[in-house]
Amino acid sequence: MSCIAPRKTGTARTASASSMLSARLFRMTAPLLAAAALWAAAPAAKAWEPTKPIEFVVPAGTGGGADQMARFIQGVVAKHSLTKQPIVVVNRSGGAGAEGFLDVKNDKGNANKIIITLSNLFTTPLATGVPFNWRDLTPVQMLALDQFVLWVNEESPHKTAKAYLDAVKAGPDRGTKMGGTGSKQEDQIISVLIEKAAGKKITYIPYKGGGDVAVQLVGKHVDSTVNNPIEAESHWRAGKLRPLCVFDSKPMPYAAKLTATMAWKDIPTCASAGLPVEYLMLRGIFMPPGVTPEQVNYYLELFKKVRALPEWKDFMEKGAFNQTSLTGKEFFDWLGRNEQQHRVLMREAGFLAQ
Repeated sequence: MSCIAPRKTGTARTASASSMLSARLFRMTAPLLAAAALWAAAPAAKAWEPTKPIEFVVPAGTGGGADQMARFIQGVVAKHSLTKQPIVVVNRSGGAGAEGFLDVKNDKGNANKIIITLSNLFTTPLATGVPFNWRDLTPVQMLALDQFVLWVNEESPHKTAKAYLDAVKAGPDRGTKMGGTGSKQEDQIISVLIEKAAGKKITYIPYKGGGDVAVQLVGKHVDSTVNNPIEAESHWRAGKLRPLCVFDSKPMPYAAKLTATMAWKDIPTCASAGLPVEYLMLRGIFMPPGVTPEQVNYYLELFKKVRALPEWKDFMEKGAFNQTSLTGKEFFDWLGRNEQQHRVLMREAGFLAQ
């Protein structure tokens, strides 16, 4: 009987080849797998955050609306430990705020510094020719818009905006004294608009800050003011001042009574009361030029937390703010439109730098 030796089959050859290929692939991919394992085990890179105290610049004096908002933010951030670094408020009001704006403009790349802006963001460079434009900074967020209210002393004979306007019309040129913050700024722009409606000149008296302006009206050193609500609210509660109208297109929404008979929502708009003038002011946050998107985002997240606090809602109501908030392109576009509006208003008032 003959014996036939068994042949090696294709299956055996294939298995051998597969084993060799697997060995080669293991040798090639093992370093990559090891590196991936190390990367996965490594801690994630931390997001940027301030490395030293945050300097919060206010380009206005103490006691005014911008100063009060900055110090409120400073307080609630510390209370709720929203930052590891403290916020330090610094007033740089020289040159109608130019001191503050130039300080931030010239501190390129310093993400440990922010500035709160009001409408002097537009009016100061237009009025003075100082080498500054809002585009020199990094826009972060519009926190709110601030209202302006026409105020008189509680003992004033004027009970309505129409009665006030009629008195200005009937009186001599410059017979009415209007107190306001700064020269060729928001308060004086509104005063010029009232002059145009009355056809008579008003004597405008500038003071350093909104808090001082309210005190001057309480003391009857001026006949009227166009203070922000938060600057005069305590004097209204105390029965010292009387609001006549708000320079907005619609009444304020806040219904809680501040006096025995009135809430913010009970103050009529100036237009509906016979004084066709409207004006709102920015409360916005900017950073120096040259900061990174990651650094901007840190502050966006910070103010998101602040705006979610019940204290913020109380602050908005106390100051009767228009709670419009913008970021990104919407904020940038709004800034461009309002710069142009201020250029027109100031040209008409004769306030543009020559």
